[in-house]
Amino acid sequence: MPDILIQNADTVLTMDDARRELPGTDILIRDGVIAEIGQNLRTTGSVQTATGCVVTPGLVNTHHHLYQTLTRAVPGGQDALLFGWLKTLYPIWARFGPEEMFVSAQIGLAELALSGCTLSSDHLYLYPNGARLDDTIAAASELGLRFHPTRGAMSIGESDGGLPPDSLVERETAILEDCIRIIDTHHDAGEGAMCRVGIAPCSPFSVSRDLMRDAALLARDKGVMLHTHLAENEEDIAYSQANFGCRPGQYAEDLGWTGPDVWHAHCVKLDGQEIDLFARSRTGVAHCPCSNCRLGSGIAPVRAMRDAGVPVGLGVDGSASNDTGNIIGEARLAMLLQRVSRGADAMSARETLEIATRGGADVLGRPDCGRIAVGKRADIAIWDTTGVESAGSWDPAALLLAGPTRVRDLYVEGRQIVAEGRIATLDLPAVVRRQNVLAQRIASAL
Repeated sequence: MPDILIQNADTVLTMDDARRELPGTDILIRDGVIAEIGQNLRTTGSVQTATGCVVTPGLVNTHHHLYQTLTRAVPGGQDALLFGWLKTLYPIWARFGPEEMFVSAQIGLAELALSGCTLSSDHLYLYPNGARLDDTIAAASELGLRFHPTRGAMSIGESDGGLPPDSLVERETAILEDCIRIIDTHHDAGEGAMCRVGIAPCSPFSVSRDLMRDAALLARDKGVMLHTHLAENEEDIAYSQANFGCRPGQYAEDLGWTGPDVWHAHCVKLDGQEIDLFARSRTGVAHCPCSNCRLGSGIAPVRAMRDAGVPVGLGVDGSASNDTGNIIGEARLAMLLQRVSRGADAMSARETLEIATRGGADVLGRPDCGRIAVGKRADIAIWDTTGVESAGSWDPAALLLAGPTRVRDLYVEGRQIVAEGRIATLDLPAVVRRQNVLAQRIASAL
C-alpha cells in the first residue's frame, strides 16, 4: 500500500493523551498506521489536501442493530415504549433471511461511514430463515469498516414468560456452539484487527440466567468481550426486580457481567450505586441518546458516569428506534441532552467529541484506535468546514456546535472509504435500491 499524506489541515483534533489541537498540520499514513505528524511533511505516495478542513480520528459506534435499517419508521411502533415497540417488530424481523441481513448491514455501515464512523460494533440477536452473523461480517468486509460484531441471542420465548415470540428463540446449547464457531472463524485479537467478535445475549428479559453466566465463562475462556442491554427504561428495572429480586447492576455483577471486557447498552436508569460499581470494575457503557429519546426511555446520567470514571462511548442503536445512523448527529444530541438535564456547562463539544472517538475505542478495547498519534491505526475523518454549516464559526474545532454532519473523506486502516462525500468501496445507489425492494417485499407480505 503506498503512503498517503494528508496535507495542511486547518486543525487536527488529535484526541491523543495530551488532547492536542494542531493547526496547519500534515499526517503521513504508512501501511495502515499513522507514521508521522507535523508540518511540511513529504511523501512519494499520494497526497490528500485538507486545506479548509478539520481532521479528527474516525468516530466509533459502540452499539447498533444493523438489520433494523430495513424497518425504519414502521407504523404501529413509532409511538410505543420499548416492550410494545419490540412486540410490534418481532413478527416483521422473523421474515428476514441472509440477504436481508447482508444488505441492511451494507446500508447501515455506509450511513455510519458518511457520518465519520470508522469502527462500529453490531448486536445481532435473531437469526431467522438461515441468517448468520457471517452475513453482516461479509458486508463490513466489503465496505471496509473496522467491525466488532457480537453474536447475540434470545432463548426465552413467550411460552416461557419471555418477550420474543417462540419462533425467534434458540436452544442455549446451540447458541453457545455457534458462538464458538464464530469466534474461531472470524475473531482477530491482534493490534489493527479489522474484525473482533463478542458474545452478546440480548437482554435480561429474553435469555436465562444460566445463559448469561455461561456466556461470560465462554467469553473469558476465548478472550473476547461481552455485551448486552441493561437498565434501558423503567420497564426494564421493574422486570429485573420482579423476576430476579434485584436491580440490573446487581444482576450483572452476580453473573460475571462487570469488568473491562464488558460493555452494556443504554444504562439510562443506573442509580448511584450501579454507577460506582461500573466505575470500580471499569465496565463500559454504550450511550444511545437518539434511541433513548425516540422510545421515551429517558436521559442517561452520562455526566455522573464520566465524573465517576465509567468508560462511556456512543451508539446509534438500531434504525427501527433511531431512525437514522448518523454518529456525529448522535454526538451532538448527547451533548445537548446533558445540558438539558444538568445545565449549559454540563458537557462541552470537545468532551463529547472525545467520547465519540477515543472514548468509544476504549470501551471496545481498542486503544490502537480513536486517536491521531504516531503508531495508532490510520482511521481518520476529514471534515470540510468551508461550507454553509460552518460559515461564521469562530471555532473550527467545535464541530458539534457548527459543522458539517457528513465527512468529505474517510480513511480506515489507510484505505479510503469515503471520497469527496461519496462511498468509494461499493455502489451505494444500487444497494439502496435493493434495500427498498426488500423492505417493500416484507411490507407487502404483511
